[in-house]
Amino acid sequence: METIAVKTQQELDRCLAIRNEVFVVEQQVPPEEEVDEFDVSPEACHHALLLDEDNPIGTGRWRFYSDDKTVKMQRIALLKESRGKGLGKELLLAMEKQATQEGAEFAILDAQCHAETFYCKLGYITLSTEPFYDAGILHVRMRKQLVSQE
Repeated sequence: METIAVKTQQELDRCLAIRNEVFVVEQQVPPEEEVDEFDVSPEACHHALLLDEDNPIGTGRWRFYSDDKTVKMQRIALLKESRGKGLGKELLLAMEKQATQEGAEFAILDAQCHAETFYCKLGYITLSTEPFYDAGILHVRMRKQLVSQE
């Protein structure tokens, strides 16, 4: 397994195909809510692609959010047949590593409620006092310190 930083339109198209399968087909998210301005090109934000040899099986993206030390992790998705094998953890840790290499100290994300426990196990703390809807699915806001504060 290898997680790569997306650099080409072909790699981005592979990410978008995974997201379409997971979010639009499986979860019934309207396509116009799933793809946004951060998907127009590989340079629009930082996309990651998880490959099993040359087969794309997972994706996510991150971007600097509220300041130059906080990133927002988004659109994290694994194809159904790749779930339950620890690959989501591998993908997210690779994304966090990419972000810290760019200077990030904190990450936030909006987790679907069913995935909250997964993110807690990886060090994320729930900030939301109540779940909220995004694309018709309940979410909670979570945060993680990526680097130690000395």
